[in-house]
Amino acid sequence: MPTMVGLVMLALAGCGGSSTKTASSTAAATSHATTTSSSSATTSTSAGVNPNQRETLPPGDIPDTIAYVPYTDHALKLTISTPEGWSRMTQGGHLVFTDKLNRVEVFTAPARTAPTPASVTAAELPAISRSVKTFELQSITTVTRHAGPAVRTAYLGDSKPNPVTGKVGTLAFERYDFFHAGREYVVLVSSPKGSDNVDPWRIITNSVRYGQ
Repeated sequence: MPTMVGLVMLALAGCGGSSTKTASSTAAATSHATTTSSSSATTSTSAGVNPNQRETLPPGDIPDTIAYVPYTDHALKLTISTPEGWSRMTQGGHLVFTDKLNRVEVFTAPARTAPTPASVTAAELPAISRSVKTFELQSITTVTRHAGPAVRTAYLGDSKPNPVTGKVGTLAFERYDFFHAGREYVVLVSSPKGSDNVDPWRIITNSVRYGQ
């Protein structure tokens, strides 16, 4: 016949076993929940958009048949022709024409002498490279246009992020630095990399006229 002490020991042993089992079940449940949550997070991340992935931009070829319309900006004292139908706006004293990812920007600043490839490399290139992400210089040359000689700087850089995906693509830039009557006139054109806009950019930069 069990003694009183024996009964007490049996009761305590029974309680201890139940507590251990409950703790083990709780730990297992917690581990399963953590694993499930981690798995779900991994699946969500892999299924989402990678913000570091680059985007292939659609070609921005300007049609050969498009008409060019002259526009005179009295503040800049300059006339320039751009493709018909492009949007026009002024941003911080810069005259800007856009159509999708194609862009023409015009601005001016005081200058003592006419720019040269050497002066553009020394004075302009550092600021350009800082302002354009993944900047990649292509060439710096002197070209002749109807308004006179200009330094042409060709380079590649990031587009603005896509408002939906957040991705960026590569744009091809051509910057033309002109000089007239103590001022530097800059015409900056850009379009998606790979676009065939050699002729349109020549037409636009050839159309520059001063003193209007």
